[in-house]
Amino acid sequence: MDQSPSLAQSSPTVGTVRECDGALEWSGRQETVRIEPWGPDAVRVRARLGGPLLDGLPGALADDPPGSSFAVKTEQGAGVLVNGAMTASIDAEGLLRFTRTEDGRELLAEERAHFWWPGSRLYTPNGNGYHRLEQLFAAYDDEKLYGLGQHQHGLLDQKGAVVDLVQRNAEVGIPVLTSSRGYTLLWNNPAIGRVELARTGTRWVADSARQIDYWITAGAPAAAQRRYSAVTGRTPMLPEWAAGFWQCKLRYRTQDELLSVAREYKRRGLPIDVIVCDFFHWTHLGEWKFDPAEWPEPAAMVRELEELGIRLVVSVWPSVSPLSENHQPMEQRGFFIGTEYGPMAHADWPDKEVAEPVQVAFYDATNPAAREFVWSRVRENYLEPYGIRSFWLDAGEPELKPGFSANLRYHAGPGLEVGNLYPRENARTFYEGMLAAGEEEVVTLNRSAWAGSQRYGAALWSGDIGTDFATLRRQIAAGLNAALSGIPWWNTDIGGFHGGDPDDEAYREVMIRWFQFGALSPLMRLHGFRDPGMPLGPSMTGGPNEVWSYGERAEEVMSWYLALRERLKPYVLEQMRAAHEEGVPPMRPLFLEFPDDERTWEVADAYLFGPDLLVAPVLEAGATSRTVHLPAGARWTDAWTGEEYEGGRTVTVDAPLERIPLFLRDGAELPITA
Repeated sequence: MDQSPSLAQSSPTVGTVRECDGALEWSGRQETVRIEPWGPDAVRVRARLGGPLLDGLPGALADDPPGSSFAVKTEQGAGVLVNGAMTASIDAEGLLRFTRTEDGRELLAEERAHFWWPGSRLYTPNGNGYHRLEQLFAAYDDEKLYGLGQHQHGLLDQKGAVVDLVQRNAEVGIPVLTSSRGYTLLWNNPAIGRVELARTGTRWVADSARQIDYWITAGAPAAAQRRYSAVTGRTPMLPEWAAGFWQCKLRYRTQDELLSVAREYKRRGLPIDVIVCDFFHWTHLGEWKFDPAEWPEPAAMVRELEELGIRLVVSVWPSVSPLSENHQPMEQRGFFIGTEYGPMAHADWPDKEVAEPVQVAFYDATNPAAREFVWSRVRENYLEPYGIRSFWLDAGEPELKPGFSANLRYHAGPGLEVGNLYPRENARTFYEGMLAAGEEEVVTLNRSAWAGSQRYGAALWSGDIGTDFATLRRQIAAGLNAALSGIPWWNTDIGGFHGGDPDDEAYREVMIRWFQFGALSPLMRLHGFRDPGMPLGPSMTGGPNEVWSYGERAEEVMSWYLALRERLKPYVLEQMRAAHEEGVPPMRPLFLEFPDDERTWEVADAYLFGPDLLVAPVLEAGATSRTVHLPAGARWTDAWTGEEYEGGRTVTVDAPLERIPLFLRDGAELPITA
């Protein structure tokens, strides 16, 4: 960066740099910037205008980072911190630059927005110590950028995109970014905002917060995943039952209907590990208990399912109807998300015993007392009487309508400052509650997540999506970016959610191809609101959505892939062990294993399932062949034909309806064909 004086910089902000408790601290014109080691090969940067740095703000980083060996020095008004592979330097004017220690190559550098003002960090006051925060970094023409949670734009490389940092159905904001330049950066801030990945610069924005806070590590993507998961929390070990097949539809309306489906799977000899009891099984929204008119004997239901070897998962929503017995005590104790203006209601929703939707409130998952209250009801109504241990946390963004975060007041802070935190804390309710109850296995299925959700046993699914091939294609990039955001337990509604006619041959093809992809996803779950649907309400259901619902040909193919999933269970659990112990996700972009093959950084329609299996889903109607890039640095075997290929080339292989192209790495042996 050019430090030569000019008329435009006749009055630069020349601050002071000092070493402070093993960190660097720069101060100038009422701004303080602190750079400190935060785990091996990584540093944390915090900056604040108008006072000392604040500790204890909501974020994703663990309070006690892993130890590391580092060195700090100051000279000539500048400072340098060397921590393994990462070197961070700050000049006299407060500009930061991150380089690779080994050879000094620039990884990322702050950049001025203008030669005069502002600098690389902009604080626009909102009042009472809050600012609209902007952090600007340089752009690099050759850079590719991945992560940022899960989105439906279909991009794997998100360079050039503007991505909102907000939680919505099917749009999950996790502010961690992996770069092809050899770094991973976490914007350690749950504020509502956005990130702009422009050709002219990368800019992170928080609409209202008190200080800038980010973490950056140096290294190839796989190493960076290990570092990132070490400081935000590793996922628990996935239990064996969760690695199998999950059966679900919107929705089984009664106990008898759900049991009849479970029995039919067993009668047909089809593998099934989980069946899901969806929404409206409750008396009222926010009472978190079975309606005895439709579910008269939950204990007998759970007992029969256990005898069949099937786990029951129950839907639990974070919203509370005014008709719920819990609404008044929760409101009186301050357990709902507050509002700055208007009534304490966050959305409208149908409920039983009323003809029109009612105004519902969401419990404040950032409030420990509210988490304990909700868990106490779940424990008393599901866990203790029936032994139900697994929960589907739907609508946990939370699903606001309208989505005015500025009107919300959480226990953890104002809505604009902490709004993205909610889904993680909702998962925490169940994780901490289950552990306190003596349960060792915690798996929740979530529609949203934030940085660190994985440490609370949160599985993520891609939300209420469409049911065509274009949507299926977008899920590959969505899953890979979620994996690079620290979420190893991920899945989609197999077949998509919104519609799909089981009697339509065109949709049956979509279902078969999606089912193949689902069988080779981290979690395998069949769900959807099939045609003919009904209007939203307590009596609603959708069309059939079982393996046998799509005709004999589809049933034959889908049954074969159920058996494949069973055969691959040991391999799936081996990858889940790697996620638990090392932080490496089971669903991997090709470049995670083969970063030296430049072509792998561009592949958005195939992935590695663990280190040994390359999966290339068929993503077009009527396709009977598939072109696949095989990464350089390995030898690949077509799992169906046994034909071998040297890596570093693109091949076209047969892909009839019953076959998803699969390739085994370097002679790996997996039970694909039995």
